[in-house]
Amino acid sequence: MLRKKRTDHPGRGKGPDSQETERGHGRVQHLHQQGGVRGWGQQRGGYGGHGGRGGRIFPQQYYDGPSEYQQGRGGQQYQAPPQHRGGIGGGHGAPAGVLFRPPAPELHQATQVPYQAGVTTHPSPYQRPAHTDAEAHSSSRPPEVTSSQETQHIQQQVIQLGASPCDAMQPASSKSMRFPLRPGKGSYGTKCFVKANHFFAELPEKDFHHYDVSITPEISVRDVNRAVIQQLVKLHRESHLGQRLPAYDGRKSLYTAGPLPFVSREFKIILIDEEDGPASTRRQREFKVVIKFAARADLHHLGMFLQGRLADVPQETLKVLDIVLRQLPTTRFYSASRSFYSPHLGRKEHLGEGLESWRGFYQSIRPTQMGLSLNIDMSSSAFIEPLPVIDFVAQLLNRDVSAKPLSDADRVKIKKALRGLKVEVTHRRNMRRKYRISGLTSQATRELIFPVDQRGTVKSVVKYFRETYMYVIQYTQLPCLQVGNPRRPNYLPMEVCKIVEGQRYTKKLNEKQITALLRVTCQRPSERERDILQTVHHNAYSEDPYAKEFGIEISQKLAQVEARILPAPRLKYHDSSRDRDCLPQVGQWNMMNRRMINGGTVNSWICINFARNVRDNMAQSFCHDLAQMCITSGMAFNPEPILPVFTGRPDQVERVLKARFHDVMAKLQHHGKELDLLIVILPDNNGPLYGNLKRICETDLGIVSQCCLQKNVYKANKQQYLANVALKINVKAGGRNTVLVDALTRRIPLVSDRPTIIFGADVTHPQPGEDSSPSIAAVVASQDWPEVTKYAGLVCAQAHRQELIQDLYKTWQDPVRGTVTGGMIKELLISFHRATGQKPQRIIFYRDGVSEGQFYQVLLYELDAIRKACASLEPNYQPPVTFVVVQKRHHTRLFASNHNDRHAVDKSGNILPGTVVDSKICHPTEFDFYLCSHAGVKGTSRPAHYHVLWDENKFTADALQSLTNNLCYTYVRCTRSVSVVPPVYYAHLAAFRARFYMEPDTSDSGSMTGGARNAKVAAANAAVRPLPQLKENVKRVMFYC
Repeated sequence: MLRKKRTDHPGRGKGPDSQETERGHGRVQHLHQQGGVRGWGQQRGGYGGHGGRGGRIFPQQYYDGPSEYQQGRGGQQYQAPPQHRGGIGGGHGAPAGVLFRPPAPELHQATQVPYQAGVTTHPSPYQRPAHTDAEAHSSSRPPEVTSSQETQHIQQQVIQLGASPCDAMQPASSKSMRFPLRPGKGSYGTKCFVKANHFFAELPEKDFHHYDVSITPEISVRDVNRAVIQQLVKLHRESHLGQRLPAYDGRKSLYTAGPLPFVSREFKIILIDEEDGPASTRRQREFKVVIKFAARADLHHLGMFLQGRLADVPQETLKVLDIVLRQLPTTRFYSASRSFYSPHLGRKEHLGEGLESWRGFYQSIRPTQMGLSLNIDMSSSAFIEPLPVIDFVAQLLNRDVSAKPLSDADRVKIKKALRGLKVEVTHRRNMRRKYRISGLTSQATRELIFPVDQRGTVKSVVKYFRETYMYVIQYTQLPCLQVGNPRRPNYLPMEVCKIVEGQRYTKKLNEKQITALLRVTCQRPSERERDILQTVHHNAYSEDPYAKEFGIEISQKLAQVEARILPAPRLKYHDSSRDRDCLPQVGQWNMMNRRMINGGTVNSWICINFARNVRDNMAQSFCHDLAQMCITSGMAFNPEPILPVFTGRPDQVERVLKARFHDVMAKLQHHGKELDLLIVILPDNNGPLYGNLKRICETDLGIVSQCCLQKNVYKANKQQYLANVALKINVKAGGRNTVLVDALTRRIPLVSDRPTIIFGADVTHPQPGEDSSPSIAAVVASQDWPEVTKYAGLVCAQAHRQELIQDLYKTWQDPVRGTVTGGMIKELLISFHRATGQKPQRIIFYRDGVSEGQFYQVLLYELDAIRKACASLEPNYQPPVTFVVVQKRHHTRLFASNHNDRHAVDKSGNILPGTVVDSKICHPTEFDFYLCSHAGVKGTSRPAHYHVLWDENKFTADALQSLTNNLCYTYVRCTRSVSVVPPVYYAHLAAFRARFYMEPDTSDSGSMTGGARNAKVAAANAAVRPLPQLKENVKRVMFYC
């Protein structure tokens, strides 16, 4: 089963305290220009898209490179004769030097063979299928497929390996594809030991039996299903279940440690509603339960996998173990996926607007090098406070609801907040019936009437409650809650309803609520470790009846893991600096006595002030100080603006920007110059102003802008702030802040030896509740070599919650040129060549946001797109690819062995930056590692998890770990190492920025029914509106920083 990830992205990276540091996440636009105008050289025939005539002949050394570059693992290679090796052109036409064009590398049918012990594969020739023209030129958008089709596709396809059509490696199992094995463990760095929140689990000796469960009438609520099975076990464990204690997943599956005394059996179970009033009046519901044997889970295969003798993880067996260990916590706590929460597991904190935080824990069984381990971590989440609805609404609106009538905006806000919540009534004494809110009445309670008989007699709600329940409604001016069926709702006054406890809030939190929740979750490492150990002790797995039944034993001690601390890289600054290079200390350094290695140029700039409380003279003084800081840092910055500071109204942002742009261009055009920079001062609370400003500047006017908040203008000591803003302005002006010394001296393995391009990719999804918004995919790629510091980026909108990046490679039909190829990879490869004069001879692709269940999907689709993009540039162009998934949304935490050892921790008490782990808690056989590349600030650091899915460059563990760690010191927005590799960070910034370019959805999605919401999602996916184009001068720089 494929698992989808969460959409929120960790670590937005607080750098300089400016608007873009706190909120501004970058975005880059997808280019669409294709065809013969691309390429290089005077004849413009090559590296282009639609190859024209006169393609430039590539340098001979390109073809004389190492064999893995010429052949790679990229499918069939076409060796053109030397006299025909023309330019990298695509599409139709007859480019000089190319006689014919073979199809792009594709995925090929795998031959099914029995699995052989050991994780090795053996070459075996097979016939390559013929390709039609239609196959060679796919449609302009990749076809959408269902999860089941994807799974079938994964099982049937194999990525061809080797150098010829008849020389491919045979797949070792039905999965048809293997992730790279670990190339040995790393040895570089200072060895040490750390503790991990993994607890060793003994592998049970009993085989598990799987039974299908059918409950009639069918109930979609898991709690009811569990209650049915719990009653069944209570009544029939001794008599009919052979004294087995089964584990149940709440849906269709039940598991036992050993067989039940039947193959199939039917039971009748009666449930009594315990909360439906006195015993004599409680409702009874009868269910028919059929339990039928389905399969036996063989633990021998799991043991072989943990020993490295089996390549495919037995997911079904791990799923059973997870369900068994979740069984008891599910009865004690409120569960949400793999986490469990309770109001009694820690102090509740008020978050505002009717929300509170609950403490809890996360647990998951994982296969590791040390065997099975149980990953336990602390967790917090927002829950709806179990308040009377009247009190909840008062908190939501932050006022007394009886003081004045509700406005239309109030009603919309209340309806969105309450819809879908469960409430219990309080006016019927002991009968606490529960209902789910479906809506809000448009009329006040005093105006509501309803029919009481078939003759059309009506009665008011107020009168009905007075006569039936002897209850006088107090808040008659408020609307009623609609509960039950939305088509035939029942009316309940707000004051007789109380919100049921234990309802998790899954919608987007506002900034105040996020801040309050972060305060709760922010724990020093020693505190988090203590709470984790207390949780394990409290859960008492040794006394868990389900764990005992299945023979699972859990250690009470944190795993002790061998680690290494990688040294920080030396950073190069300008030769005119007093300090020409520096060695970061504990993940940070400063710009004192140092100048940017390549300062950008800002000749023409202006300032617009949208903050009412900032006077013109204050804005002018602030801009002067910022300009001086840029000059001191090494930029060529004109200290005087082209026009005086202009103060504008935030509600007229578009008119102000366009008028000011017209004025400045009228002055600059006489000299043939452009506006290099717009400095903008924003109010601290600016709502949509920031996003509107970025959209207008970057997609309409073509202005690179830097936003600063009002509070920083008045900051007393703002030299550090100005220095950080100068870093951002420099890269927006095309400069470089610093470069790795090893990059300049060509000492980075598998990067410095030949032109290498490093990609970063991410897909961000809409927040929960935004049912019609598209997902945004972003890809960035390095544009300089050997420095590897500048990154250009592209973005595209795609179907709602689609994880595969759709526009990596695409084709479309042009009425004149025929089939044209393009996409994000091709554009960035062309851009790299334009910037460096070199073709990338290695590709390193860091991919963010992919869960383990999506590894095969993403690799098959996106690696194939990379290969097709390369082949569309030149038939024989297949540089070796290394594809690495970067994960931050995991629950592994690393702690120092001794929290009191000052040499083992940073100032926040976290492990030191550069700490890498590739043993014990990592995958039993595959190439992965945990890297904590940053120094902690608050709370417990989360190491990034890097998992290599494809590696044609044949990295050693030391080479890839060092490269990844060193790149984390090249992030341009601050003088600190960051927690994830910068290309991935930039891709996230780019995708986040792109959301400002979409037209806002003003519809009331919170009040839609399920059918309407599904229809809206389907309509949105059918035609995703493309994002607006970025202006050329904006695309040239890292404007998203």
